[in-house]
Amino acid sequence: MNLPSKIVEEAVEEFASLPSIGKKSALRFVLHLIKQSPQDLEDLSRVILKLKNDLIYCSNCYNISNATVCEICANPKRDHSTICVVEDVRDIMAIENTYQFKGVYHVLGGIISPMDGIGPSDLKIEELVNSVKEKDIKEIIFALSTTMEGDTTNFYLYKRLKEFNLKVTTLSRGVAVGDELSYADELTLGNSIKNRTVFEI
Repeated sequence: MNLPSKIVEEAVEEFASLPSIGKKSALRFVLHLIKQSPQDLEDLSRVILKLKNDLIYCSNCYNISNATVCEICANPKRDHSTICVVEDVRDIMAIENTYQFKGVYHVLGGIISPMDGIGPSDLKIEELVNSVKEKDIKEIIFALSTTMEGDTTNFYLYKRLKEFNLKVTTLSRGVAVGDELSYADELTLGNSIKNRTVFEI
């Protein structure tokens, strides 16, 4: 892509490094920003820096939060004996939009993927095990993507949790095999939560 300015080229490269953003979309973003006022660009820069420097993660579930404990974990009306294990915060948003789940969450921060160099120690697995040890947990729900990596992570978690006296379930297969959870429609995802089944290996 021939660009008239090195600065524009660098900006396009940065935007194109974002997920699902190609060079043409990145160029549209950059050309749009060029037209904005200095104040608008300063506001955008400030918000981006706040994402990195000021964002808080819940100390209980590792969800994005405005406080040390997120609104879900702080809500006494939620069922704190049921933990839904998810890959990232997008999955919490997707499940919450179904209005079918009344428990709390645990964000792993990814799934086991040797091809990408992600192992169990890179995820919030020990934190989940410690929660089960320290709290009165009755059910763990595996709500990970129905991919080989998601299934591998489910299997690893099950092995780590099987010594505890709790129910381990997984979403029913209304979510198509190979799908990422955050892309499932709300009705399908809601039914998958309601009709969850006992996890078996």
